[in-house]
This record gives sequence, structure tokens and C-alpha cells, in this order.
Amino acid sequence: MQDISIIDWNEVWKEQMHERNSGSNGRARIDRWNDPEECRKFDRRVKEDNWKRSRDMIRGMDLSKESRVLDIGAGPGTLAIPLAQSVEHVTALEPSEAMRSCLRENIRVYGLDNITIVPKTWEEADFVRDLSLPYDVVIASYSVGFEDLRVALQKMNDATSRYVYVYWFADSSPWEKNYAELWEKLHGVPYRSMGKYNVIYNLLYQMGIMANVDIYAEEGVDRFASLDDAVSDQRGGFNVTDGRQEAILREFLQGKMHFENGQYVLRGISHRARIWWRKED
Repeated sequence: MQDISIIDWNEVWKEQMHERNSGSNGRARIDRWNDPEECRKFDRRVKEDNWKRSRDMIRGMDLSKESRVLDIGAGPGTLAIPLAQSVEHVTALEPSEAMRSCLRENIRVYGLDNITIVPKTWEEADFVRDLSLPYDVVIASYSVGFEDLRVALQKMNDATSRYVYVYWFADSSPWEKNYAELWEKLHGVPYRSMGKYNVIYNLLYQMGIMANVDIYAEEGVDRFASLDDAVSDQRGGFNVTDGRQEAILREFLQGKMHFENGQYVLRGISHRARIWWRKED
């Protein structure tokens, strides 16, 4: 049996990210989050039930009214908006202009004046020019798709005076399970899954950071007015670009969805991980 203590977990992550980002697998994801309409769809989902999922995540963090928070990969304000309603200040790091557009609109709608937007990736962000260190809490919520994870995690630890919270997948999400089932039919190659939370945890251990892990179940639900709406919504994620692929996706969704209360519903359960630690003095 292989001794896991000699495994370079950063290299494991790099290999997984390289496989995931190559070919049609990578193009679908990269293009999707630069598409304003895709970002608006994501924004609408985030705000369902008065930001319930986001507020549930925040309740698991050690925060106070005086907290200064750095949100890495803030998106449309998934955490930044509800956070700003209860902490002193949020720095929202977000490289996508489409996402920043939704974030700015949410800031306007909610009348917030304590969010600073930094239009950069975590790799690009400079501690002196772009940020105001140290932060009480650093958060990376489903935004650790870095090639060099060791460098990114060390940078998070350096940026905080208290806590770091990293949210990632403990198993395959419902949409990733669907990708895995259909990808080869669409693109002729198997879907490359992303690395899971255990790689992050093991790498932190190798870095001398004793992290905590909380695993919880989460239901993913997408609702559509019609089959056509479902196909239109899902085609970006599946990287559908022609009629043949669209026909395959349509048949797949028709078999997967349920009709509930006048809507077509696509749902599934996955497990998520909150990996967190308090910085040692």
C-alpha cells in the first residue's frame, strides 16, 4: 500500500486540473462564466429564498460586526452581499466582468457601501496594491480552481489574522454527475472530474496547517418552464455547439427531469465540504 505521506498532493491537484481544463471540458467552463446571460442565471439562483444557501454558509463562520472579510471569487455577491449586511467590510475579488456587473447591481439594489471590488484573480492580486491586510476572515467558496494550489492556500493563510474558510466538493455535484453520464456521447471523450476536498485537506496537512472539515449534504434544484428552456439553460455547461449535440441533450434532460407544479425540475443531492482553520500566532 502506498504511503500517503510521500504523495505530493499539490502535484496530484495539478494533474487533475490539467485534465479537467484540457479539450472541450475546459472550454465549456471558461466560456460560461464570461457570458453575461450565464452570470445572470447564476445570480438569480443565488438569490432564491432570500439568499438562503448563502446565509446558511455564513452561519457556520466565526464573524462579528467588526470583521473585515476577503471573498476570493466573489461572483455576483453570493456571499459578499449577505456578509456585508452583518460585518464591517468585504473585499470582493472577482476577475469576470460579467460577474462584476451582477455584483455591482446587487450592491446598488441592497444599498451597500462597505464592499470594495477588486477586478483580479487571486494569483494576480497584490497584497500592497490591491488589498488591505490582514483580514479577519478569508473565504474561497468553490473558487479554488488554481493550477498551483499550494501557493494559493499559503497566500490565503498569509492574508488572514484569524480564519480561512474554503468550500469545495466532497463528491460529485448533481451537474457533474450529469456531465459524466453524457459527456462522451456529446464530445467523444470522457468527462474529467475535478479534484475533491481530500486533496485540499491532505495538502494543507503537508503544509503544516491542521484544518477542520465539516461535510454536509446539499440538494441542487433547477426549475424550468419548458423542455426548451431546460435545453437552453443547460447547453452552455455541456458545451453543446451543434444540432446533433442538442438532440442528445434534449433526450437526456427529458429522461432526467420531473414535472412538478407546472414546472420541469432537475434535482440531485451532493455532499459539500467546509475546510477551515484558525491561523496560528
